Amino acid sequence: MNIEQQQYLDNYLNTLTAEERSQIPQITAEYYCADEYNANECARLINAGIKTASCSLKAGYDIENEPFPEIGRLTVVLNWAEEPVCIVKLNHVSFCPFNEVTEDFAKSEGEGDGTYEWWHKAHINFFTEYAKTIGAEFTETSELVLERFDKVYPL
Repeated sequence: MNIEQQQYLDNYLNTLTAEERSQIPQITAEYYCADEYNANECARLINAGIKTASCSLKAGYDIENEPFPEIGRLTVVLNWAEEPVCIVKLNHVSFCPFNEVTEDFAKSEGEGDGTYEWWHKAHINFFTEYAKTIGAEFTETSELVLERFDKVYPL
């Protein structure tokens, strides 16, 4: 986390009690998606309260030996320029095969035209390309990590 991101996070943390701060299991700063347009669009959608969920390929966590997200995790949402836009708090984590993701979850991602069909096509393309970059294979039954979150800063 750079100085600007840390100061942004500190502004939020200073609104919490010591007990609330002690209960935060993880803190990250990241942008969503892998290109400038989508990273900026996701940050905008999250900040507007439209995007309240995200998903990732479980194989990525396994291959990169990354810990799974924990409920209560704070994320400083960044734009492509890595400037802080808002902060979200993770409220739900689950695992699901790609082909069993519900329409409700897909819509909560808030991207594209808001339909399941758009979500499905966009995510097949994204996960297929991402899997290649990490040496994995993506299929319709690949496990995803589903996350739901609430924007907590600024309100």
